[in-house]
Amino acid sequence: MIAVIEVILLSYLAGCILYNLTLSIAGRMQGSKSTPHREQGPYAKVAILVPAYKEDEVILATAQSYTRLNYPADRYEVIVIADSLQPSTLEQLRHTGVTVIPVSFDKSTKAKSLNAAFAQLEDTYDLALICDADNMLAPDFLGKVNHAFQEGEYAIQAQRVAKNLNTPFAVLDTANEIIANHLYRKGANALGLSSSVIGSGMAFHFPLIKSIMQDIDATGGFDKVLQLLVVSRGHAIYYLEDAHVFDEKVEHAATFEHQRRRWLSSQLVYLRQYWKKGWQQLFRGNVDYFNLAVCQNLLLPRLLLLVAVTVITVLYIVLHTYLLLPAVWWAALWVCNAISLLLPIPRRFFSRYLLTALLGLPRAAFIMVALLFRLKGANNRFIHTRHTQTTIDNPLLDVASK
Repeated sequence: MIAVIEVILLSYLAGCILYNLTLSIAGRMQGSKSTPHREQGPYAKVAILVPAYKEDEVILATAQSYTRLNYPADRYEVIVIADSLQPSTLEQLRHTGVTVIPVSFDKSTKAKSLNAAFAQLEDTYDLALICDADNMLAPDFLGKVNHAFQEGEYAIQAQRVAKNLNTPFAVLDTANEIIANHLYRKGANALGLSSSVIGSGMAFHFPLIKSIMQDIDATGGFDKVLQLLVVSRGHAIYYLEDAHVFDEKVEHAATFEHQRRRWLSSQLVYLRQYWKKGWQQLFRGNVDYFNLAVCQNLLLPRLLLLVAVTVITVLYIVLHTYLLLPAVWWAALWVCNAISLLLPIPRRFFSRYLLTALLGLPRAAFIMVALLFRLKGANNRFIHTRHTQTTIDNPLLDVASK
């Protein structure tokens, strides 16, 4: 019986690690892409949709930052979907020139806010860009998205990068996003698969996303449903690596815990919900759908994967005389896992932030393991993450704003 458990455990963890390693190597071999500068139009008309739930601390700075984009002012509109904002915030927002759509729900979700906005907006836009209330955009962001759209891309995920690196947890969160971008977006595209979406910094052909959102009423993890609906309609999701959207990284353990609890819960919920359909789509030749619906939801989160393979490797080294499988197999898996995580990290991060990230790793790992026993009901309620950063400070990209 123990031998069977050993084989099952090795097979599952090896599958997760080899999946990540394959994407990591594919992303590295592809290299970096640079979007050509478009000297003139056509310029797509863009609706920048910003759902803002109790985001009074950051939404004004965000709205003002969008007025400084290098894109024709008459070809984009900023639309703040204001859920539970203070009256004074609403008044100041209107003075910035953005469009404000107040909404109110018994149970707030991002999907409900977006659908409320789509119901009021006319079909005069070419693209809808969905951003979070804390997100700021690089000045050339819309120009690069427009170029991709004019080249035929109808579903685009930009690269979300750190807005702040001011605490150990923020640095660790930054490293996590760098790895995720490389594996599940850049690496996936390199293998001919769709990029996964992140929930913000994503642009879609306006009629497409308006139609798709009508079929979404998810409380948590709406982006997981969104990406499946996109690929089921025959559209690949393109990763636009050099279009940067700045996102606030979690600063403290409590915020990290709330956020990861929501993510873990939604992963399990959607694995169960789309398991059968994912396999059905695979047998019909839709590998893209299977990858997003089954493979990525079945995958053990990277931090838990690191904990699991490290603990098991140590146990096998100590107790190898009592166990069936050779300890060297687990040691080899540990090395493969380390390679898959280290390949995406830029050299500059190693020299400035690696030690800080490693110092925060044990506490983050403990939180993730503890969350496995506290997932019940997390996907049935909206868990709000509070944001406070109103400026960009990312030395990795030499970007700072006051």
